[in-house]
Amino acid sequence: MLGLGAVKAPTGFELVVEPSRGWLKIPWNEIWEFRDLLILLVQRDFISRYKQTVLGPLWFILQPVIMTLVFAVIFGRIAGLPTDGIPTPLFYLCGLLGWNYFAQNITLGGGTFINNSHLFGKVYFPRLILPLSIVVANVVSFALQLIPFFAFFAYYKIFSSQSAAISLSWRILLLPLPLLHIAALSLGVSLLMAASTAKYRDLFHLNQFIVQLWMFGTPIIYPLSKVPSHWLWLIELNPMTAPTEVIRLLLLGRGTFHPLAAVISVAVTFLLLVAGLAAFQKVERTVVDSV
Repeated sequence: MLGLGAVKAPTGFELVVEPSRGWLKIPWNEIWEFRDLLILLVQRDFISRYKQTVLGPLWFILQPVIMTLVFAVIFGRIAGLPTDGIPTPLFYLCGLLGWNYFAQNITLGGGTFINNSHLFGKVYFPRLILPLSIVVANVVSFALQLIPFFAFFAYYKIFSSQSAAISLSWRILLLPLPLLHIAALSLGVSLLMAASTAKYRDLFHLNQFIVQLWMFGTPIIYPLSKVPSHWLWLIELNPMTAPTEVIRLLLLGRGTFHPLAAVISVAVTFLLLVAGLAAFQKVERTVVDSV
């Protein structure tokens, strides 16, 4: 359990481990000192995801492709949902890029205290490193999922009659901005989920259900431009709406961007991140007693 105490280090200096005080205090110095652990956890999170599988890292590529094909049949062919003139597979693939990164972060990060309880009572390290490692590791997954997107993009740009509806320009260099936005948002949500599930484990299953519902409130399977005006304000309150549309705008040259919606999204992200950090730090003081 964390508490007042001292650990004699072999190099001769004394490391004092104290419980955090205050409602919000980010241990930047400790995170930097434990950066090697962060790197090891990033490697662990990435490698162990599909360890002992036949296809290995190829699953990072196959998953969005399979989901895209399912969406194309159900929502494109059967339901007939429009895609703003964008080739259907490209529309869904582009929407899934940001969403998969977000969903993976909060699904894995939400179980931080449950999945790592065996570590907390044995060794001290900044607990914030665990959800941070998940957010960083999933950037690699995001990069791998760009491969099928650009493969489909090249095909439709060369062979499709819809090639004029898509374009790629220097704006792709701005892609890290919405990715950073999603990283901050997913970190805040995952910290809130981790804090809630540390004591009440059944909430972990509720959190997974919330993620599934959240996807339908995000313009992934439908374009924002087709949302009725009386529902548009509700969709734009969703902090994932703005970065999803920005990614489409950067990668396809087509998207609906409203500056006010972007400001709201950034503000909600900031509030969720602060609330998540505060809740996470409050729970981590007694996490060994709870898990």
